[in-house]
Amino acid sequence: MEALLQLLVGDDKTGWQAQANCMGVDPDLFFPERGGSTREAKEVCRGCVVREDCLEYALANGEKFGIWGGMSERERRRVRRARALSARQAASLSSKSTA
Repeated sequence: MEALLQLLVGDDKTGWQAQANCMGVDPDLFFPERGGSTREAKEVCRGCVVREDCLEYALANGEKFGIWGGMSERERRRVRRARALSARQAASLSSKSTA
């Protein structure tokens, strides 16, 4: 549990964060003003080896601001909705097959 907590808060230098392209980049780039461009931040994310880990972290923790895993909050909301819909459909199919 403690190792997981360290990973999530970024204290563990062996975690996925240590491998991220954004290490050493000005964090303000990933938190643009409302209506500001996200292009540069997404470009940093584009070839990142831990992009999926970053995105999953943001989705799991409900990050509401910034670019995470190459996606804006609006894009992450779409992913969450699509996943929720898929889960509901799978549950519905499962309950019909057991009936």
